[in-house]
Amino acid sequence: MTETASNAPAQGQMPSSQPVLLRALKWGAIATAVLLIVCGGIGWWIAGAPGLVGGVLGAAFAGVFLGLTIGSIAFANRFIGSELYVPLFFGIVVGGWVLKFVAFIVAAVLLRDQPWLEPKILFFSLVAGVIVSLTVDAFIMTKSRLLYASDARLP
Repeated sequence: MTETASNAPAQGQMPSSQPVLLRALKWGAIATAVLLIVCGGIGWWIAGAPGLVGGVLGAAFAGVFLGLTIGSIAFANRFIGSELYVPLFFGIVVGGWVLKFVAFIVAAVLLRDQPWLEPKILFFSLVAGVIVSLTVDAFIMTKSRLLYASDARLP
């Protein structure tokens, strides 16, 4: 008998963590919208138009980076029925991280010393975005109810 037991869900079936990822993506988008308003307003109050640009760009970068991370994991989960799931998953997720790293370096080089941008407000907006995204992720994960072996199939 050459029967093989697979611990992955059947082809076309998403893992049980997918709704958690989509919930994190939704709340991350809401948090990014709030950050855009708050950081832009604080930037405008502190430094005028360059502060507004710095605050909005920092919050937007943080939101895009959050979306790329969660989105790459959610997209990679579509291949869970494949025999190449593990290399595809890590290739997609690590590729997303490399893309974010390259985008950050390119943005830092291009935005350096721009007169229409307040770099300190950009930096603090990015830091605020990272803290908010970590808080959203931690909140979503603590409120999710997943079984330890929710996707396992027995032979």
